[in-house]
Amino acid sequence: MYLKGILKQLELFFKSSNFERGLRLGIAIAIPFALFFSFGMVEIALPIVVGAFLNAPGDMPGSKKRKVNAILISIGLTMVVTAVILFSKPFLPILLICIGLIAFIVSLLSVYGFRASLVSFSGLLAMVIAFAIEKESTAEILKQVFLMGVGGLWYLIVSLSFQKLFPKKDQNQLLSDSISLIGEFLKLRANLLLNPEHRDQFLQKSFSLQNQINDKQETLRELLLSGRKRSGRSRYEEKQLLIFLSTIKIFELVEAEQMDYDNIYKIFNGRMAYMESSKALNEVMGDHLIRLSEVLIQHDPLPSKDNLTKALNNANQSISKFIDDFKLPGARDGALILKNLYDFQEQLLQEIKAIRRVMLNVNESSKVSLKRQDASQFLTLQEYRFNMITQNLNLNSTLFRHSLRLSIAMLFAYSLGIFFDIQNTYWILLTIIVIMRPNYGLTKERSKDRIIGTIIGAVIAVGIVLVTQNEILYAALALISLVFAFALIQQNYKSAAALITISIVFVYSFINPQALEVIQYRVLDTFIGAVIALVANYTVLPSWEVFNLKQVLVKASKNNMIYLQATRDLYEDPKDKTLTYNLARKEAFLAISQLNAAFQRLTQDPKSKQIEFQLIYEMVTLHQTILSAIASIGNFITQHQTTPASVEFNILIKKVINNLKIAQTSLGNHQGLNKEHEGNTNAVEAKQKLLDKTTSLAEVRDQNIKLGKENLDTQTLHALQEAYLISNQLSWLLSLTDNLKTSTKRYYKEVLKEVD
Repeated sequence: MYLKGILKQLELFFKSSNFERGLRLGIAIAIPFALFFSFGMVEIALPIVVGAFLNAPGDMPGSKKRKVNAILISIGLTMVVTAVILFSKPFLPILLICIGLIAFIVSLLSVYGFRASLVSFSGLLAMVIAFAIEKESTAEILKQVFLMGVGGLWYLIVSLSFQKLFPKKDQNQLLSDSISLIGEFLKLRANLLLNPEHRDQFLQKSFSLQNQINDKQETLRELLLSGRKRSGRSRYEEKQLLIFLSTIKIFELVEAEQMDYDNIYKIFNGRMAYMESSKALNEVMGDHLIRLSEVLIQHDPLPSKDNLTKALNNANQSISKFIDDFKLPGARDGALILKNLYDFQEQLLQEIKAIRRVMLNVNESSKVSLKRQDASQFLTLQEYRFNMITQNLNLNSTLFRHSLRLSIAMLFAYSLGIFFDIQNTYWILLTIIVIMRPNYGLTKERSKDRIIGTIIGAVIAVGIVLVTQNEILYAALALISLVFAFALIQQNYKSAAALITISIVFVYSFINPQALEVIQYRVLDTFIGAVIALVANYTVLPSWEVFNLKQVLVKASKNNMIYLQATRDLYEDPKDKTLTYNLARKEAFLAISQLNAAFQRLTQDPKSKQIEFQLIYEMVTLHQTILSAIASIGNFITQHQTTPASVEFNILIKKVINNLKIAQTSLGNHQGLNKEHEGNTNAVEAKQKLLDKTTSLAEVRDQNIKLGKENLDTQTLHALQEAYLISNQLSWLLSLTDNLKTSTKRYYKEVLKEVD
């Protein structure tokens, strides 16, 4: 079984788009090098190869237009940066100024988003590699820059060719990754049901998973919603879009499945065994999703759905058993909780079956009703205005601090190399640009992985060099290790670092017979660069996440509030408010994803810099739970025929919105800390009336049972469910937002007040 698992993972890797991207780079490098080398024109081959290598980072999943634009901008940037450094080399003062300015300006391009950050990395990489290029005359420099541009265009041609041959590889990989992550997320929710002692641990892990899922889904939106042709979608595109829409629905359902666990443990005190079937169903569905994600890549037969049906039946039977064992009316609260949970899980199963039908090519599954103008509203458009740069030219900007810090670190490293006459200073610079990130925690993690990976790679390379001095083998190993490094760099940076070291060592061994000396300096320079990056992040304009959370918290409160308002409107008018609701839901999920990512960065900061960690964790958890409670109400509305929204419902919604407004105000200024909103008395009365309505419906049901009318009709069941869920979720939302209001005030007083 263990060997079978390894073989399956290898198959998934070799069929993945990550490996394909590594293959693209390998082909883009191998063909021109082999061609020109065979004609004895190495001086032409090398700059073309360098140009192809430099412009590969911008080749990330996304629309064809954005990908082409990114690579073309990257080509222009790398050519300009290389020319500036080569022309400045003879003049040390000018060179130092250029290093500082290029490092600052190019790294600041990251304000335009992730794609721009990869283009920025190409520019920084071009600056470092320029130090390894020995060209003195103007003609030689211009020729070098021109051929690098040719190499970049050649890489673009290779990339577009691969896209033509495998047009949906990226979409399939992203869909597979998204489904797998959602499967893991669903299994995590299962653990939350019955493991209260590990709740904090599971919640923190869920933050990371939610952030990853949102990132995948954002890229999929760009690929699937912006890539429509005038002639419409192909059948294959229809299938991918259908699967994507089901994953969005599943993600929302899993999010909405989060409950008031304290209340559940209270109601099921000593009777948690009745939740076992619900937990098992989550785990079975999670495992099934993970298997479907693998089938999407492997194209294997679909797994049997028998275990899904069996697990669903067991969950349904547990409701009846609970009622039989504890009798109504005493069993009602527990039965309604189990029933609402069962409804969520049944909907989840329907979406999983929908994915299965699409993957089985069922004809009736191949139609999507989504207007183009509606679809475009779900795309998150990146701003590319120049004033985004100017807006970040201040010390409050994390990226501005990072750019200054990087410039200072690069200048220090280069000056250190000159002072101590270090042989290959650019290796130190390379280490700095590769591992230095805006936050300390990620820089520390990458420093550790880089050093360990470099040592592992060096040991492997030494072993091979001692065994053989075959230059052809060196060239082959250099290319193969580079392909695998590029394929693994996003998944396993430590392994990628080891492979990059092997590749560099063999490239130098191919040129220079003193390979062991190369390895020695490579390890030492990597260590020096990692130390400089780490110390710079800690001491030079450090950016601790605890002080950067303010805007993310404001955005989370604002988008949760808009989401709640859209849910209220949906309750009143389900037909015309669905699009507005879906858009608000998407923005709220993205805002919480950004908050989760910020919290993850906070956990990576030094313990001494994690000021009021428990308070911040409480706030993040509250925002997350508020989102789940809103999603739970919204999902019930979309899946059931509901009664008209009551006056009490609107009063409580207004109170919750006021609480969220106070939380926002508390983050903004001191005056807002004591600002109170009216409606507390009305909210208490409204809450009681909703509870009374639930009680009244339950009493009518009890009377019917006494009269022998034990069978429960669907209409009465839905009315009970609606009253119970709406009443409990709104009461929970009131409690959550009251706590958030208090926590936010404390956060301002304890953390932000001195900074503001």
